[in-house]
Amino acid sequence: MDSIQNLKIKAVFFDVDGTLISFKTNTIPESTQNAIRQLREKGIKVIVATGRSINSLDHIKVITFDGFITFNGGYCMTSDGEIMFRKAISKEDINSLIMYSRKHPLSYSLMYEDKVEINDATPELVGMYSHINLPVPPVHDKENIDTENVLQANIFLGPENEQSFMDSIMPNSVSSRWTPLFADVNPGGITKQNGIEHFCRHFGIDISETMSFGDGGNDISMLKCTKIGVAMGNANDHVKEIADYVTEDVDHHGIEKALFHFGVL
Repeated sequence: MDSIQNLKIKAVFFDVDGTLISFKTNTIPESTQNAIRQLREKGIKVIVATGRSINSLDHIKVITFDGFITFNGGYCMTSDGEIMFRKAISKEDINSLIMYSRKHPLSYSLMYEDKVEINDATPELVGMYSHINLPVPPVHDKENIDTENVLQANIFLGPENEQSFMDSIMPNSVSSRWTPLFADVNPGGITKQNGIEHFCRHFGIDISETMSFGDGGNDISMLKCTKIGVAMGNANDHVKEIADYVTEDVDHHGIEKALFHFGVL
């Protein structure tokens, strides 16, 4: 991809866990912080694209961003708080998930605009929240579950069972994952690509003027749709296969090095 060095880039989209933030240190490397500040000084928009909720991003607020794609594209918000897009998972799919979990061992979390709830504080679920440095959410009231406003669910089952589960239990939704532990579930048709398209329209930027960084399966649509899709060195192999370029991992200045490689900085 050396032929597209010095291409005019006007917006860069960043995944969070494993891309901006190191799983080893739970921090953003100083090189990444400096690189993003330089992007903004050059007038380049920097936008988060994550499976997290808007309320679980306090740890990246050391950096100023121009917008937030959260819930893998299901909830998009500008830096000044304007909600550009919001879509909930179908009520039918959430009810089906709840009924299934009452008859079979399955851990899940339900993510809303302003809260996260879990069905049981199992060791695997508690371990996941510890892995991403977040407090374990409260267990929901099983008789009073808001099934109409779930923006994302996490289902704790292996990749080998994911597709059959989705086909039979949550057919109106889509799943993706960045870890073998669980899959993100979002409304059908919603991916990070949708969020990128919203922000491109908002800022008047063409998709040919964009770049993105990611490491997980939920980043594939983003890496494919932007002009330059960069996989981190710590990315899953199937993510690296579709990327335009593979950089160093998050702990070895991967973002900074890729931005220099393509002449963006």
